[in-house]
Amino acid sequence: MTAVRPTSMCFARVRNAWLGWLASAAGSVVLAIAAPGEAATLDDVKARGHLVCGVSEGMPGFAELNERGSWTGFDIDICAAVAAATLGRKDAVKYRVVTPASGLPALMSREVDLLPRSNARTLSRDTEYGVRYVETTFHEGQGFLVRRGYAVASVLELSGASVCVMAPSGAMQGLETYFQSRNMRYSVMASEQWADAVKAYADGACTLLTGDITALAAARSRFTTPTDHVILPELITKDKLGPVVRTGDEQWFSIVRWTIEALVAAEELGISQQNIDTLRGSANVDIRRLLGLEADLGRSLGLSRDWSYQVIKQVGNYGDVFDRNVGVSSRLRLDRGANNLWTKGGLFSAPPLR
Repeated sequence: MTAVRPTSMCFARVRNAWLGWLASAAGSVVLAIAAPGEAATLDDVKARGHLVCGVSEGMPGFAELNERGSWTGFDIDICAAVAAATLGRKDAVKYRVVTPASGLPALMSREVDLLPRSNARTLSRDTEYGVRYVETTFHEGQGFLVRRGYAVASVLELSGASVCVMAPSGAMQGLETYFQSRNMRYSVMASEQWADAVKAYADGACTLLTGDITALAAARSRFTTPTDHVILPELITKDKLGPVVRTGDEQWFSIVRWTIEALVAAEELGISQQNIDTLRGSANVDIRRLLGLEADLGRSLGLSRDWSYQVIKQVGNYGDVFDRNVGVSSRLRLDRGANNLWTKGGLFSAPPLR
């Protein structure tokens, strides 16, 4: 027995070493297979030299072609920011027109790399369609448009009002829920098409027009005298809108997420397109990190060291994107509201970029 034991122990050591090598080799193979898959979208974007963004056409303030044939809008700037982060050029984007119904299928079939602002985030959309909602870039909600001369300043003063609404729709459901839960009287002028509901309101068939605030603002912008109409400050429903990517690509998810966070962080830190080069001399460590001077935050994302500098320099901060496309100085004239920074009563804040 004593002669056998060393041999058994030797065999056990060889067997364990062999199994350990196999496990290590298998792990290496898995990593070798998984790594390209995780970085597939970034690799595709770099290989073709441009980002493919799926946008909805004819969305005033968000995605539309101007008289020169160039795309402009909030969604366009989000795509431009991701292009600046990944390729160093905000114009390295090609746009593919999608609809609310075709957007997610186009993303899942790799026809587009990104949807900058798709259908509102819900549990089923975020878990059943093979896509991931990245970050909220716009807080949407159902509101009311009323003529300026109508003596009302709050939704709570609307009892007895007549309301134009598209039905069947989520807006109709939101209207019923809000008024009935508060025992407020109302009458409805329902239309099957949004354009018909807008026309009924414009013709004076009802006191109010209800729908998403972006749709209300777009409709108001087309009136002969837009300033004669006011969007009431309260919302009766809420939705979170933002970029959507495919599942299974954690690197691309992180790139899009932190591009959005960089836009918000820049506004929090007071960094804009106009002052960014001056602030390169700042002693503020948070500013220096964001501009790629204090640390290389791009390395873990697979991006260049100056990726966030390029985003802000070429596109601006979140406030710039909002103001020039949908803000009070734009055609839509929307207040920041929930889309303001947390320090100004809004819901936006950026986690530390470090």
